[in-house]
Amino acid sequence: MSKEENHNEGSTVASDLIDFLNASPTAFHAVDEAKKRLIHAGYEQICEREDWTLEAGKRYFFTRNHSTIVAFAIGNKYVAGNGFHIVGAHTDSPCIKLKPVSKVTKGGYLEVGVQTYGGGLWHTWFDRDLTVAGRVIVREEKDGSVSYSHRLVRIEEPIMRVPTLAIHLDRAVNTDGFKVNTQSHLVPILATSVKAELNKVAVENDGGELAGTKSHKETTTTTSKHHSLLLDMIACQIGCEPDDICDFELQACDTQPSLIGGAAKEFVFSGRLDNLCMSFCSLKALIDSTSSASDLKDESGVRMVALFDHEEVGSDSAQGAGSPVMLDALSRVTSSFNSDSKLQKAIQRSFLVSADMAHALHPNYMDRHEDNHQPKLHGGLVIKHNANQRYATNAVTAFIFREIALKHGLPIQDFVVRNDMPCGSTIGPILASGVGIRTVDVGAPQLSMHSIREMCAIDDVKHSYEHFRAFFGEFSLLDAMISVDV
Repeated sequence: MSKEENHNEGSTVASDLIDFLNASPTAFHAVDEAKKRLIHAGYEQICEREDWTLEAGKRYFFTRNHSTIVAFAIGNKYVAGNGFHIVGAHTDSPCIKLKPVSKVTKGGYLEVGVQTYGGGLWHTWFDRDLTVAGRVIVREEKDGSVSYSHRLVRIEEPIMRVPTLAIHLDRAVNTDGFKVNTQSHLVPILATSVKAELNKVAVENDGGELAGTKSHKETTTTTSKHHSLLLDMIACQIGCEPDDICDFELQACDTQPSLIGGAAKEFVFSGRLDNLCMSFCSLKALIDSTSSASDLKDESGVRMVALFDHEEVGSDSAQGAGSPVMLDALSRVTSSFNSDSKLQKAIQRSFLVSADMAHALHPNYMDRHEDNHQPKLHGGLVIKHNANQRYATNAVTAFIFREIALKHGLPIQDFVVRNDMPCGSTIGPILASGVGIRTVDVGAPQLSMHSIREMCAIDDVKHSYEHFRAFFGEFSLLDAMISVDV
């Protein structure tokens, strides 16, 4: 393949990533987009609340909390006790989420109270054109019957901003640094009190309706917690009455779309690359590796992708990697083939690729990387190592993943943190210890991790997709050649 052909192919995969990113401002939206792609590819949705009747050669998925999704394809030659070949990633990213009571009024402004989620670079959220997205719990009444549902919401236009303080009022900011007090400083402005009141009067004079919604009863619980102006916009967006909004989980989002940039059109500029890039690559690899009946004809295992919520805050939730969701999935698939006793055997035959973005070498901060472990953009997936088990990689799991790369001519890199710096972690050690599954920690290299705007290389998007797809197609054969614990 020529360099031009390789670049064009990389651009195609990256363009699909851009579509995925732009459709996924929150974990809820990311799962919804994944769900749409799976259904389009012929996967059948199943529910954890119901009994499962599974068949070899078929493809399925389920969601939990609509923020975690697990999809899997069962090989035609699968029998209970055979292994699961899994790529795990996460759907959440650092952000600022609206507080349970977000109504803040001070200095003549309507502001929105937020709390920080995860370890974000919070200074990057200043002077950005922000909006809100998430899910809303809505009361619905039909024929005298009341029900409640969750609806996804995303207001497209910029409605909020966190302005920085002018340098004239903070002369030392460029010498002492931009020091953010997230409680006092990181509070988005929604409107001025005057304009908000004028808008309210205009609505009332117009018959009490705003874009098809009725005016609030000011005594409602939701209105007492949040600005009516914000609730009106949300209600208008999802097509309900403001008084029917029972609760919501919303976060601030950057309105600037994801795109391919750089003078050579080689970069992806976007928020949430950590970790929607790995979520996308693993999902696309699973779908494309099971797109025809022949793909599963000789498969004896189960190919699976698990995209978890709450990795950025420790994974300890009902839908996080620290929950039983992975073990539940493995157990229920195994038991669907009339065998509850072979789960432990299946786990020991299984393999997990924990896929989470990696730190690329920064040309302006090269001293932050260990001399012999400096992952580069365009250099392929990075295998992450840590002697203290912050990553779950060992010699066997690294070899397996590296061997797949070698067979397909894919680049591969290694990373270990400097001894004088702390090391982050992933879902890898959580699942390795909680489930007992062999695990390798990997990720595509990127810059600006946890910024509101990150960057990676389109070649690494392509490399990641191809590596995961090769893993799904060939792990069973490679694993049969390896002898450990025998």
